[in-house]
Amino acid sequence: MKPLVMIVEDESALMTMLRYNLEKDGFRVCEASDGEEALTVVEENNPDLILLDWMLPMMSGIEVCRQLRRRPQSRDVPIIMITARGEEQDKIRGLNVGADDYLTKPFSMPELMARVRALLRRAQPATNKGSLGFEDISMDLTAHRVTRGGRYVHLGPTEFRLLQFLMEHPGCVFSREELLNAVWGPDIYVEPRTVDVHIRRLRKALNGDTESDLIRTVRAAGYALDADPALQGSGVA
Repeated sequence: MKPLVMIVEDESALMTMLRYNLEKDGFRVCEASDGEEALTVVEENNPDLILLDWMLPMMSGIEVCRQLRRRPQSRDVPIIMITARGEEQDKIRGLNVGADDYLTKPFSMPELMARVRALLRRAQPATNKGSLGFEDISMDLTAHRVTRGGRYVHLGPTEFRLLQFLMEHPGCVFSREELLNAVWGPDIYVEPRTVDVHIRRLRKALNGDTESDLIRTVRAAGYALDADPALQGSGVA
């Protein structure tokens, strides 16, 4: 079945343009024009991806995103936030509440379609069967499930791919640009600062009250998955 993309947008002209281009590209489409309606439509339709405007009637896109991430049914659905708010702090806030991507108005339709296709590709369950392990972290690639010390770790699709890549290359330091190419893909432009936001989200999910931080930050170099306490204490930003 064709993927279902949900558009949450209160500008009727933009809604019409988005629907036209998505359907022309082979997607099914459902719509909501305010924040409260969006939560209801998600429950009723189970979309594969959501295009979410920030400035909405009834409830802001930020609050919609926050509530969707709290619900088991929608917490893993890819969300692209679309907004006229282009300041760096706005982008960081959108990513911190759970958006997977952030596109500033005005935008080109080909770029949006490319981002939609890329996010849907990455959201598919892992096709390479098996599991990965590092220290007390276990990753089941078939079930798309992560545990640490027997505790279930909830990760969004981007954090799952980021952790998978790091677990496939333990001890290796990767720059932000290398992580962007490996996790987001070379065909999508995402600002390097986005990596820092998702690393923070990954750390928050992985690290409990007494668990050590296994993600090492290396100044002017990047990030690595490393359990060596000596290394954890050196070059950390």
